[in-house]
Amino acid sequence: MKLDLREALHQDILVGDGAMGTFLYQMGFPVGISYEELNLLKPEVIADVHRRYYEAGARVIETNTFSANREKLSKYGLEQEVEAINRAGVELARRAVGSDAYVVGAMGSIRAGKRKNVRTTKLKEDLRQQIEVLLDTQVDGLLLESFLDLEEMLLALKIIRKLSNIPVICQFATEGAGTTEDGILLNEAFAKLKHYGADVVGFNCRSGPNGLLRSLEKAAASGPELPYSVFPNAGIADYVDGRFTFAATPEYFAETALKFADLGARIIGGCCGTTPEHIAFMAKALNGYKPDPSRIDKLQSDIRDTGLPTVSKGASVESITESVSTAANDTAGLPPATEPNIIELVKQRHTVIVELDPPRDLDIDKFMKGAHALKEARIDALTMADNSLAVTRMSNLALGYLVKEQTGLRPLIHIACRDRNMIGTQSHMMGLHALGIDHVLAVTGDPARFGDLPGSSSVYDLTSFEIIRMIKQLNEGVAFSGKQLKKKANFIVGAAFNPNVKYLEKAVQRLERKIEAGADYIMTQPVYDAKLIERIYETTKHLNIPIFLGIMPLASGGNAEYLHNEVPGIQLSDNVRQRMSDLKGEAGRAMGVQIAKELLDAAMPYFNGIYLMTPFLSYEMTADLTKYVWGKSESAISTCTL
Repeated sequence: MKLDLREALHQDILVGDGAMGTFLYQMGFPVGISYEELNLLKPEVIADVHRRYYEAGARVIETNTFSANREKLSKYGLEQEVEAINRAGVELARRAVGSDAYVVGAMGSIRAGKRKNVRTTKLKEDLRQQIEVLLDTQVDGLLLESFLDLEEMLLALKIIRKLSNIPVICQFATEGAGTTEDGILLNEAFAKLKHYGADVVGFNCRSGPNGLLRSLEKAAASGPELPYSVFPNAGIADYVDGRFTFAATPEYFAETALKFADLGARIIGGCCGTTPEHIAFMAKALNGYKPDPSRIDKLQSDIRDTGLPTVSKGASVESITESVSTAANDTAGLPPATEPNIIELVKQRHTVIVELDPPRDLDIDKFMKGAHALKEARIDALTMADNSLAVTRMSNLALGYLVKEQTGLRPLIHIACRDRNMIGTQSHMMGLHALGIDHVLAVTGDPARFGDLPGSSSVYDLTSFEIIRMIKQLNEGVAFSGKQLKKKANFIVGAAFNPNVKYLEKAVQRLERKIEAGADYIMTQPVYDAKLIERIYETTKHLNIPIFLGIMPLASGGNAEYLHNEVPGIQLSDNVRQRMSDLKGEAGRAMGVQIAKELLDAAMPYFNGIYLMTPFLSYEMTADLTKYVWGKSESAISTCTL
């Protein structure tokens, strides 16, 4: 006879299932439909997904009811189908799996972090409706997942406890910051959930394994004595040619499953981007799991030391970075009108662009301090991402103007397709023109659903190709609508390039299309292999525009593994991973800078353009590397004149 879910968690680690929505998307079902309605329209498909996860080893199966509440279903005209969709969801899961599996009714957040967008009275009504339907079915428990604030989680939990003593799993979506979206410390939030009757607490979504490891380590250090559950994403979502992809491999999930278990997780599954293959690898790794005290001590030490932030990519350069960027010129005050632009500079000498991420807070002191330090290091441009990783940050337009006014650095502003429709994009570009900011980088932008406001829309009116064309159209004095303007803009437009791919020649073909669209220069994702640098040169030397080769120093062994396994478009060589292995603190940063200098040695003979990205806002690392570039460049000039 199957044990009650609570009892089972005290005897063994249970493997959870993986993603439903992103897996359906991979199967060909488009974004913009109700995946929960497929319980009624395509029941055989939903049942087959549950069956695949069960056969992969999952024994905690979530029903396909995450958004099956009245508020979310009303977007599709399905508000009258709440009961039918939820009942079908439970029945399909129950039928598809064996009697040894625990079927839990999945419920997602209605507010999705926008705390005032739904009145509390209506929120309670909608939560209660779905809860009552699920409790009237054959579920073994309820799963409250992807909640961002404690207030809504407690509303749902209190309703459940008034109606039933069924096992309840409570999971927050978090980036590893240590608090809920409404500012409550996670340990405090978990203590309150325990007080009101939660049986399991944990995390899912928003982060890959690395981010949830940090969150779990913080919670496990002093949290309530409850079992933990973790369902990480398969790394960071990438959006290329209209498709979402994820970086983390099944093998990586197997490794991190053991780390979750070491930290006390009792249910371990997967969220966005995971597949039955990810679950199969985790189930195999956890089979016969026994905790190892020495491994646990080392793991906790590593997590505390690395303190890795969420790394950005798409909006930054269709690549990465929780990183620094800057631009400079060695004279104080504003650049004179006759100063050469980046394209003219890079034709004459080595030219350095550095990235500095805008703050996520209202405090810009550290950002401006970094900008001044990079100015002193004589960088040629300071580049700022556009809400990288779909995480809300201060406007790069405003910061770009402040940087230009207060430091004299040249701002290079990223423009993401994600956030603005064509009206907003043209308006934004007109504002940049008025402020005298004319260097921009056009990027696709990370999908909004994986950022800090997952209920936000990803606009994508324009592709990266189209936005390049439209910006260059402003240079001809023509608005996006085709209307003639009274003035012409003078934008220098960059494009992003990912060379860390299996078929480099195909990536170069895509790059050629961006050049045809009007790109003036290229900025690459970071490269960690000297041989690849040479390959990039050989496959791009026919192009008639400059390439700024991306280099980002590593901060620790944990940082290296995170980038390699969870960030799309980043691949570290085995040699680099081995050299960074187990390093942390000052030793990790020192080795990261040393490796970056070796990569600069390899890059500078081939590329005049250097694009530096620094993790964790550690602008000292970028300043050091910039000075190294100038030292090598001046040495080369001296040698040539002898």
